[in-house]
Amino acid sequence: MTADYDTLAKTIAALTEGETDPIALMATVTCEVHHADDRFDWTGFYRVTEPGVLKIGPYQGGHGCLVIPFSRGVCGAAARTGEVQLVPDVDAFDGHIACASSTRSELVLPVRDGAGRIIAVFDIDSDQPDAFTQADADALSQILAQVFGRI
Repeated sequence: MTADYDTLAKTIAALTEGETDPIALMATVTCEVHHADDRFDWTGFYRVTEPGVLKIGPYQGGHGCLVIPFSRGVCGAAARTGEVQLVPDVDAFDGHIACASSTRSELVLPVRDGAGRIIAVFDIDSDQPDAFTQADADALSQILAQVFGRI
C-alpha cells in the first residue's frame, strides 16, 4: 500500500487540531505516516535540542540513533541546510550514518515552527532502494508545515 496523502493530511489535521505540544504532535504524525505506506520501514523525528545537535524524538520502527550532529548524515544535512534530503541510495551518500543496516533509501524533511526556525527533522527510511519520490517529499512537507507551522 502506498500513502494516500490527501486522506493522510485530513486525518492528521483532525487528530492534531488545537494541539500545540511539539512532542504530542510528533508522536501523532509519526504513527499516522508510518502506518500509511508499506515503503516506510522507520519513521520518526530528530529534535533540535541544542545548537548543532539532533536527538531522537518520537519514532516507529527499530532503534534509531540517539544523537546526530548537524555535521553528519542525511538528518544532519537536512538540519544544517534546511533543505529536503531525498536519497535513493544511502550507501552513495557521503557521511551516511547507518543507524539500521537494513536502510537502503531515505527521505528527511526539515520541520519548522511558525517563526520559520528548524525545530526538528522528519526522517523516513526504507529497506527498498529508491523508495521515495519528489511527490512524497512535497506532500509530507505540506503536512509538516500545516502541523508545526502553528507552534
